[in-house]
Amino acid sequence: MKRFVAVLTITGLILSSALPAYADNPARKLGRGVANVLTFVFEIPKGMGDVRGKKGIIAGLTWGICQGAFNAVKRAAVGAYEIGTFPFPGPENYQPILKDPEFFLQKD
Repeated sequence: MKRFVAVLTITGLILSSALPAYADNPARKLGRGVANVLTFVFEIPKGMGDVRGKKGIIAGLTWGICQGAFNAVKRAAVGAYEIGTFPFPGPENYQPILKDPEFFLQKD
């Protein structure tokens, strides 16, 4: 099982590491979906850290968890949607649904 997860993670990273100028296509949409499904759990600690840096530790431990959980659910749902619909060109010719950022920890 660990090997399977490692292979999926590496595959997602390889498929999602294209240059920004690279045209969107079904393979990129699938890679985006796999990467988002594999990395959604990291949104919670990221949300905690982001809020803690701006508002303090108490806010990070309360509102940061809520914000991170919301972003995690959003990233997982969009990832699952993109995996399920990668052969089809929606929404606009394989453009990403999440654009802020498209991948976890990608620069905005």
